[in-house]
Amino acid sequence: MPFNRPSLATLNARIQRDIESQLPGADAQLRRSVERVLGAVLAGASHGLHGHMDWIADQIIPDTAEHQYLARWARLFVGAPKPATPAKGNLTFTGTDGSDVPAATKVQRNDGTTFATDADATIAGGSTTTAATATENGAGGNTDAGSPLSLVSPVAGVASSVMVADDGLSGGADLESDDDYRARMLSAIQKPPSGGGPGDYANWALSVPSVTRAWEVPNYLGLGTVGVFFVMDDQAGSIIPGATTIAAVQAELDAKRPVTAIAYALAPIADPLALQIALTPNTSVIQAAVSSSIADIIRRRAKPEGTIYLSDILEAISIAPGVTRFTLLSPTADTIAALGHIIVPGAITWS
Repeated sequence: MPFNRPSLATLNARIQRDIESQLPGADAQLRRSVERVLGAVLAGASHGLHGHMDWIADQIIPDTAEHQYLARWARLFVGAPKPATPAKGNLTFTGTDGSDVPAATKVQRNDGTTFATDADATIAGGSTTTAATATENGAGGNTDAGSPLSLVSPVAGVASSVMVADDGLSGGADLESDDDYRARMLSAIQKPPSGGGPGDYANWALSVPSVTRAWEVPNYLGLGTVGVFFVMDDQAGSIIPGATTIAAVQAELDAKRPVTAIAYALAPIADPLALQIALTPNTSVIQAAVSSSIADIIRRRAKPEGTIYLSDILEAISIAPGVTRFTLLSPTADTIAALGHIIVPGAITWS
C-alpha cells in the first residue's frame, strides 16, 4: 500500500489531538495556548522531515535522482558525464604569397566568439587553409561553412577577412545535461554491454561529446560490418555531424569494437519535411508553437530509414498551444526516409 505524505495541516491536527490525549484538561486548539504553539512547532519539524525523506526516496532510485546523486549512479554504468568540448575545423586565410599565419592566430565571429589556429601556415596562390579550434568549450563555437570571421589582431600580409572552410567548425559541445546523462545511464542498465552485440555500437557513439542520437545497421556492407549513423541535435544550423565529429566517433568505435567486426561512423543525409498548413488563429505566436511541436515529434520519431506518420504531424499540430482548428494540406501521406537518410523539419507554408 503506498504511503501518502501527510500535509502540514494534517500533522498539526494529529499532534494537537496527541497533546490533548496525553495532558488531560489541555486544549491545544486555543489560539494563544502553549500547547498550540508546541504542536505547531512539532508539526513544522515533522513536515520538514517528511519532505527530506521524500527527497531521499528519489535519490535512491536512478531514474529520479538529482544532479549529485545522478552522477554517483551514472558513474557506475557509463562513467563521467560527457565533457564540454571546443569546436574544430578549418579556416581559409587570404593575402600575399609567402606571408605567414602563425600558430595561435586568433580570429573572431561578429558575436565575439574567438578561434585560434592550431599550427603555422603560409599563404601560397593567394590563400591557405589551416586547422583551428575555438578558444572556449561549448556548442556556441559551432559555425557553418562559409561564415565570415575577422582577425583579432593584424598579421602582416594577411587579409583581415577570414572564411570558415568546407565542413565548418563542428564538434563543440556543452557539458552533458542531466537529462541526457540519465538517458545514457538507463540505456546501459536496460541494455547491458555485450561485447559488440546489438545496441553496443549506438551506445559507443553516444559516449562521444555532442552526439545525441545514434542507430546501428548490422551487416551494412556485408557480414561482419556495422554502420553507425548519428546526429547532433544541439548543433546550430544542422543536426548532421561534420568531419571532426565523424572522426571522433570512428575512433571510439575502433577502440571498442571486437577485432572481428568493422564499424563505420556515418552521417545521415537530411531530408527536410516541407509542410503546408491552414491554421486558425494564424498568428506568429501560434505558428512558432506549432513549429516547435512538429520539430519535437520529428526529433523523437525520426531515424535513418524511418517513417514520420501523417498521424504524428496531425498530433503535433493539434497539441500546440492556441490552435483552434487546422488543415494539413501537405503532405497527404506518411513520409519514409531511405537508408542513410533522416527526416528533419523543413519549411512550413502557412495559410
